[in-house]
Amino acid sequence: MGIFSGLVGNASESNMEKIHEKYSKLLGPSETIERAYSIIRDLMIFTNKRLIIVDIQGITGKKVSYHSVPYKSITHFQVETAGHFDLDAELKIWISSTAEPVGLQFNKSSSIYEIQGILAEYISR
Repeated sequence: MGIFSGLVGNASESNMEKIHEKYSKLLGPSETIERAYSIIRDLMIFTNKRLIIVDIQGITGKKVSYHSVPYKSITHFQVETAGHFDLDAELKIWISSTAEPVGLQFNKSSSIYEIQGILAEYISR
């Protein structure tokens, strides 16, 4: 189901060793990566200080956009779990001064509860 989930846009937890190698240059001196979830080529990286949304653009993927969201800018979030006929769960994150939420689809094997736990912990600081 991993390949199918990636093709339909569902997120799955990324290999942390590869994430550290590739994205450590984005981190501040006291910042650490907690979790990372990929959707085909795009990525959401949860650090101890912020959420980094990596948007790989174009056919070649050479152009990359890095959206950094401090946890204090997240106003609220919504988790919708997968049902009997649903293939995925959904996470929506609202960022202050934006009308539309950032949305991410998770397959059933990913723990949406783990993700919401990370957000709840960092938002409450």
